[in-house]
Amino acid sequence: MATDIAIRRAAFRRLHESGCFVIPNPWDPGSARYLRHLGFRALATTSAGFAFSRALPDTDGAVPRDSILENIADIVASVDLPVNADFESGYADEPEAVAKNVGLCVDTGFAGLSIEDRSRDPGRPLYELPLAIERIRAARAAIDASRSGVLLTARAECYGVRHPDALKESIRRLQAYAEAGADVLFAPGPHQPDEIKAIVAALNPKPVNVLVGRNIGLRVADLAELGVRRISVGSALSRAAWNGFMQAAQQIARDGSFAGLDGQASFAELNEFFRQDLKTRSDPSGS
Repeated sequence: MATDIAIRRAAFRRLHESGCFVIPNPWDPGSARYLRHLGFRALATTSAGFAFSRALPDTDGAVPRDSILENIADIVASVDLPVNADFESGYADEPEAVAKNVGLCVDTGFAGLSIEDRSRDPGRPLYELPLAIERIRAARAAIDASRSGVLLTARAECYGVRHPDALKESIRRLQAYAEAGADVLFAPGPHQPDEIKAIVAALNPKPVNVLVGRNIGLRVADLAELGVRRISVGSALSRAAWNGFMQAAQQIARDGSFAGLDGQASFAELNEFFRQDLKTRSDPSGS
């Protein structure tokens, strides 16, 4: 298992060296297995997708750290692909506690993890930059001490907290996080080509992750042309699944109609997929 994890981590690092790839976000082993089936080369967990599956909001503290670690470990164990862990704000404020939690996360076998700079203080929704930098340095030190080769992604949450100058502040923070040891840089929120291009140019040669949480009118090829290295979808696939469930259930409750069940994946299709997939897991050679 240790050798397999090391291979995945090395493969994940190579994915960031050139080109552009999509890293979709499953929320449980079943969704992870289907994404693997489609040929994606890496996956990323989604804190929001997992929270919704546990009847919880995606807010700091709603889902306990240990539950997140269990979800990460379940997804890592379910596939033979590199997995990036959405580790929110590190489940701590102080750098020393962030480092401790990152060390615990490394033990799950993931290939990369992201640390946000969003605080739990409504009055100051972003950590002050000096503290945010120290938190990234602490995460970097914990990863280096583990000798795991895990990739560290630093996230600037300026768009999410509606900073008045989100683009400029995102670039300023991400440049500082790169200096502090982040391997990959990520500012969730921008979807206009000029903003994305500005972020990529300012952070070159570090790889940049772009979040596509809805149809923004850009395809993978368009984002690749802008210089984006990695594309994630966050909780979007989870929300797409919830959308189908909610609409069908609402029609039954409101109208007594089962029309919302039209067009669903059939029992036979899903059952056959997981039956064949189980055989693949039991006998990777396919014999």
